Amino acid sequence: MSPSKYAPDFRLVGYRAASDAVEERFYGRFAAVEDMLTALAEHHSADARHSFHVLHDRTATWGIPGEPQLIALHIARDLGERTFTFEHAMLPLLAMAQSWLVSRGCPRKGIRLPPGMGTTAADEMTTALQDRLVSDGHAFALIDSYTNDHTNRPQITVLLRALDETDPHPFRVLVEEADLAKYTHTLREGGFPTYDAAVSYFNDPDGVRQKPPTTHLPQRAVPAPYASGPTSPRRR
Repeated sequence: MSPSKYAPDFRLVGYRAASDAVEERFYGRFAAVEDMLTALAEHHSADARHSFHVLHDRTATWGIPGEPQLIALHIARDLGERTFTFEHAMLPLLAMAQSWLVSRGCPRKGIRLPPGMGTTAADEMTTALQDRLVSDGHAFALIDSYTNDHTNRPQITVLLRALDETDPHPFRVLVEEADLAKYTHTLREGGFPTYDAAVSYFNDPDGVRQKPPTTHLPQRAVPAPYASGPTSPRRR
């Protein structure tokens, strides 16, 4: 299939950046590398004021090992002034990118992957956790993540902390693993009472997938990146 089929549609013809700073940031982050961005999902509001995108950044593979490869992008237009502004976030998981966009006004159904795009959930547990991530993303902060795509079974590991200080298991580790032979993926979650315990699993994601700790995780407690974490256990 032609790469142009998956090019992002920013819909900025006839618009200018709202300021020089906006123009510089948008050009450096998006326009200059547009041919390296794959549009996974996008939604444009009926009144043309807003566009929401989930993009895969192929340049991330050449950057710092383990960095997130997905971009959530929200473009806002002033129809009268014919100007635009934008905000974006680099995120490790599709559900986290979708949650970020939903919190900024994107309809949940509007930012789903189209049929045939990406891998599909391998089981009900994966589907349920993904749904929770999209729905209640305000509950957790992203501390760190590690994306390993140099294998036949790509794996993404994510470390989060609950924003609710009364949560008895405030640290969570998510592990997503893809099976490229079947074109499916699984997502699993482990809950931890301490940062050190969570980091040990973050650095050993097989432990989360095969033998998660026996803790009860409330259905409302769902991770997503709305705040910065205090520290980073970045793996070497």
